[in-house]
This record gives sequence, C-alpha cells and structure tokens, in this order.
Amino acid sequence: MSDKAKIEIIPAVLPTSWKNLEANLTLLRDVTRHAQIDIVDGHFAHGKTWPYKDGAQFAKIIEQEHGLPLWEELDFEFDLMVEDPLAVMMDYVHAGASRLVVHARSKTAAAAAQHLIELNEESGSFSVQVGVALEALGSPDELLTFEEQYDFVQVMGAEHIGKQGEPLSQKAVFLIERLRRRYPLLPIQIDGGVRLDNVKQLVAAGATRLIVGSAIFATDDVPAAYKALYTEANAQ
Repeated sequence: MSDKAKIEIIPAVLPTSWKNLEANLTLLRDVTRHAQIDIVDGHFAHGKTWPYKDGAQFAKIIEQEHGLPLWEELDFEFDLMVEDPLAVMMDYVHAGASRLVVHARSKTAAAAAQHLIELNEESGSFSVQVGVALEALGSPDELLTFEEQYDFVQVMGAEHIGKQGEPLSQKAVFLIERLRRRYPLLPIQIDGGVRLDNVKQLVAAGATRLIVGSAIFATDDVPAAYKALYTEANAQ
C-alpha cells in the first residue's frame, strides 16, 4: 500500500471506572498513539460508563488538576454516546480531546458539531476534529444536516451500541460502501464488530480507520493483537 494512506487501527476503551480506564490505557503504551474512549450516559445507549459512574475524578481533569492516564503519550478521541452532546462536549475538550464523535440521532448533535467548528475557526490554537456517527441501519442522507460541520464519519458496526463484543452488521458494511461512493475522499471509520477475520472486508468497503475494542482488549497480548489487525488491514 505504498501509494495509499495507511489504514489506522484505533483501540477503543469502554471504561467502567477510572481504574479500568487507567488499566486499559496503560496496555496501549508503546503500542499506538491513538485511543478512543467511549462515553455512555445510560439514556442515548444502554448502560453507563465512566465518568457517569465516577464524576469526582473527571471534575479534576476538567479543572486541569489532573490529566487522563498517559495524556502525554496518547491522542484521545471521545465517542459521545449521550443524549445531549452540546451540554457536555466542552468538558471533553478541556479533558484533552483531539477528536470528538457526536451521534447523528442524538438531539443536539448538529448544534454540537456547529459549535465545535466555530470554535476551531475562531481560535488559531484550538483544533478538535469533529466526527458524526451513523447507526448501522442509518443512511448517508443523515449527513445532509451536518454539511461542512464534520471532518470524518463513524459507522457503528453493531446494531446495539454501547457495548463491546457485538457481531458485525452487514448493513454497516453496506453503509460504508454507500458513503464511499458518495464521498470518495471522506475519512470513514467503523466502530463495533471489527475482528481479524473481517478487516479486509471493511477496508475493501471503504473504511480508513478501524475502531477496535474486544478484539484487542479481550486477548492475552494487546500489542500482538494490535499488530495483527494493523498488518491485516494494510496487507496488499
């Protein structure tokens, strides 16, 4: 793939607590520079993650009294599976986000994306990439509400979001293909259902980033699992 950009593998952490977040991010030391942290409020998707289970530690991070684990070594992307992203997104900006993902079907997604774009334009030093997430059963037409408000699109690979270990939906693969035909240069990432045995299918469909949870963290050797996924994704 010397004539093409490399496919990215981005480990995804679904943190049950601060200690769980710290433990999983520590496993990524010397493995990658990027990590996605899934944030679930229990309303937009089932279940709750940190910081909804552990707000005190997060408050210290927002107030810059404390940093995220490995904050000097990793770039963080927050997937905001929350009902009202506009209300909370600046907390994650202050926590050190390099990318934020808002879900197209959350009630303030368009306003949140627009606010981030405006902040990026107004500040020479402020730069957070904006992603819009579409459900596996979604449509490219949902992006029309967000024209010129996003840097990349995330397709949810499983039909039930907010948990790891779910099977890949073939409807998500079809959605990636439709998006790639409509937007030839758009960065497209898929989150959910990514396994070593379907990586080539996802890349062929048009995915440029693979967000991977259990296929990395449920193994006994995180570096080896990451390397195998990366090698498979970028094989000629």
